[in-house]
Amino acid sequence: MKIERKNRAEARVPSSSMADIAFLLLVFFMVTTVLKLEEGMPISIPKAEAAQDVPRDKVMRIWLSGAGEIMMNDMLITVADVEPMVVKRLMENPGLIVAFNTDSGCPYGVLSDVMDQLKRANAVRVSFTAKRELKGS
Repeated sequence: MKIERKNRAEARVPSSSMADIAFLLLVFFMVTTVLKLEEGMPISIPKAEAAQDVPRDKVMRIWLSGAGEIMMNDMLITVADVEPMVVKRLMENPGLIVAFNTDSGCPYGVLSDVMDQLKRANAVRVSFTAKRELKGS
């Protein structure tokens, strides 16, 4: 008597875990890949060598706070007030120097708006002031 086998072995690849394997490979390559960002060219910004004291009547000071407030000669003003005030002072003194000082937390939009107002007022002598560096620090 001949015994028949009921179970026949089929030659097939199980595809139920293919998505898991693909996901694990993806995670593996994401974790082990090192991306090097382009560094670009180094920029060296010049530092001030010396400072000059200018008489107070020849300088108009503009301060921008970290909150975006604008102060011109110790008066709190808006962006729209910058141009008329600078034009008025330039009429009185054509050699006027605008000393521009900003807080590091000042919003860039406010800084840009004030610079645009200075361009419209034709203020060509603009000085960007900074804190003096103490010797030994």
